[in-house]
Amino acid sequence: MQIKPRQHLLDIWQAAARHSFDDGKLVWGETDGLSSVADAERLLCLLYPATEVPAFRLDQPDTTERDVLRVLDRVGSRLEIPPNMITVLSQFMRTHTGPDDSPTFSGGHYFRPTDPKQKPTHEQTQLGVVDAYSMSVTLCLATLGFLKVYEENTTRPEVRRSLGELREATNTRLTAAMVSLLRSFTVNVFDAESEQGRRLIQVIGQNKQSDRAVLQQFSRKFRPLRATIIESLSRGIEVDESIRDESQLFECGWAWGVVKDAPTITDLDVPVKGQPDGIADRLPYVYFTVVALDGIQDLFSERTLTLGLLDEDQQKLAEALRLRWELSQQYWSAIARFGAERWPLEDLPWQTTGLRLESEYFSLTVAAILVHDLIRRKATDDDLTRTVAIMERLADRGRITSRMTRNDPTVRLHNPGVTMPLAGSERSGAPLEWRMTDFSAQLLKRIIQLAALSRNIEAQDRLIRLGEQTFEHLWNRRIEDGDGAGLWDNAAAVFPEAALGRRLSWSITERITECLVAARGLYEQRPIRSPELAELARELLSEAAHLFGKEQLEASVTADGSRGRAMRSIENRLDHARDLVDERPATAFALALPVLQELDTLAQARGAAAEEM
Repeated sequence: MQIKPRQHLLDIWQAAARHSFDDGKLVWGETDGLSSVADAERLLCLLYPATEVPAFRLDQPDTTERDVLRVLDRVGSRLEIPPNMITVLSQFMRTHTGPDDSPTFSGGHYFRPTDPKQKPTHEQTQLGVVDAYSMSVTLCLATLGFLKVYEENTTRPEVRRSLGELREATNTRLTAAMVSLLRSFTVNVFDAESEQGRRLIQVIGQNKQSDRAVLQQFSRKFRPLRATIIESLSRGIEVDESIRDESQLFECGWAWGVVKDAPTITDLDVPVKGQPDGIADRLPYVYFTVVALDGIQDLFSERTLTLGLLDEDQQKLAEALRLRWELSQQYWSAIARFGAERWPLEDLPWQTTGLRLESEYFSLTVAAILVHDLIRRKATDDDLTRTVAIMERLADRGRITSRMTRNDPTVRLHNPGVTMPLAGSERSGAPLEWRMTDFSAQLLKRIIQLAALSRNIEAQDRLIRLGEQTFEHLWNRRIEDGDGAGLWDNAAAVFPEAALGRRLSWSITERITECLVAARGLYEQRPIRSPELAELARELLSEAAHLFGKEQLEASVTADGSRGRAMRSIENRLDHARDLVDERPATAFALALPVLQELDTLAQARGAAAEEM
């Protein structure tokens, strides 16, 4: 199934508007309780494409396209949509604000008790979580960009007043989300002889070397990164002094929430309200690290920088987050590719060191960080080829490109999903866990990112075909009727043995929306240039130019005659093909062939006429 970003985004917008809007007003509908994560995901399904895809812009009403207006008719008319979106976004900001007027980042019903017989307390559902912080960064940046452009296109006093209030609330929330991400970052140092140390050595050594040899290799490989972390102690990174001991192992990344004893951020011009005490263990999670990386990269996007969306305090926070962003990418990318032969990441499934879990989902999250790092440092062909093979294996093992077997345990990867205990959550009551059901959507996102990065024709072709298969799998999982029709997720449509029936998931719907926006960016790129085809195209054009010059030596004809028109057409096509030969050699090749055929036809016709004379 070919990915058609424009048409499929329109389908999602129409379904989302039908489900969530009535006469321009947001209808929250049935939920399992308040969750800033789910609410942000729902709004991003509309706002993210509107700020990232020019054809879907809503902030300049005079340019809104007809097919967009048609699918959003329940949100409002051309002039009503922007003010209605301001109202909806303002409602979100008010809903997720605490009694002290500070933003809240509740995980809500996304938190699940480890013991199914128990229920999380109200206080536990209000706990902040990295998913909420990261989603808020993306939502706030999209909102600020939307407001900045729309402000220049409206003069209505009441709208401009609401716009100013929303901008202030959004800036407050963005700053708080960035502060919370800083306070959730951690570096965990542990002894090689500890249980966690032995597991890490086993993962990266793959039982092919002695523990001592692996430890020595780790020490050498991570010496520069260790030095950077030590140097960063003065820039707010909290880490045990034992990091200086090269015999110690370490991990870095994001915990599930603000870590226990994390200091408050005080060196800003405007004090940040509501910096609650953290309860999360100082244990990096690969999953939450990926979530954080996805949000933080939006702080450095071209749109954010061009529109100047960050104030001075936010720029300071962004630089601090960039440091942690780079540290995490470098660490996990190096762990994934550790050693001289087979990568640890190629040894599926990945085993986590802190919680003793293993799943293809964790392989995908490590691969996602590797993709981030490959984009950052312009990957080699070898790295790309090996990563493509990992994506193909994950799609196969996830039964996306292969057939399900009877009583196949793989179905649990998608439904009910992979669960992770949240270390430290027991400090707030019953132990909690986090469930991930978006394996297929996350896989598609990384496939598209890799395809956009690849400049190798074979690798990109493999990725695009894999992406189309994964997208077809996901498209078949849409809810067909009833509440949430046209949205996700109905896993039973492709996995009949799924434990749960269809259930509206804004998490999966939002991630598929992200995938389609990324796919649009992929198709906007110039096609990969084939040097071999470019050489052939030049040879064809050289011969065509020579034959055309020869044809011009013949007796002149009237400019408006059939031969004159044919000669002008040939000349125009030759000029156009020459312009394309460097960037689109295949197109130039295709244009040259009919020109050669036409020149040959002219020559034959002239020869036949000469024989008759």
